[in-house]
Amino acid sequence: MKASVKWVLAALALSVATVVAVSQTAASGHWRRGGMSREPMFGMFARQLDLTAQQRTQIHQILAKEKPAVQPLMEQVAQTRYQIAQLALNGPFDESQVRPLAAQQTQTMQDLIVQRARIESELIQVLRSDQKTKLSQLLASRQQKLMNPPAPTPSQAAPNP
Repeated sequence: MKASVKWVLAALALSVATVVAVSQTAASGHWRRGGMSREPMFGMFARQLDLTAQQRTQIHQILAKEKPAVQPLMEQVAQTRYQIAQLALNGPFDESQVRPLAAQQTQTMQDLIVQRARIESELIQVLRSDQKTKLSQLLASRQQKLMNPPAPTPSQAAPNP
């Protein structure tokens, strides 16, 4: 077998392993950052917001209440990813099989985004006005960093062959 074919097969196997791991993680009920962490928007800012014990309790109660609505959506996302990976493994690309799965994934992601926005709106009501201001500043700073990443240093630049 040619080396390039071996590399493609290795990359495909790694992709499938990743999809399977993600689907098993979602199915086992773990909430993760980027999806639904224990504190979706506050997760990385909780210390900086100086949440009180009562606020943390309220946040955890809201998340516990909403988990049954969010969990099936996360499991559906993982399952659809797995199905798409299986199609890639089982023969030549067939757009007519992938498109319905992509449409289903789009709808599920839309539902998940709406749920998350609703939950975050509920969570914001737990904050004091000074914490809301601080959260707004933290989010703006994070957005700025995401939109304007630092330029790579010469040591990070790809070597020229």
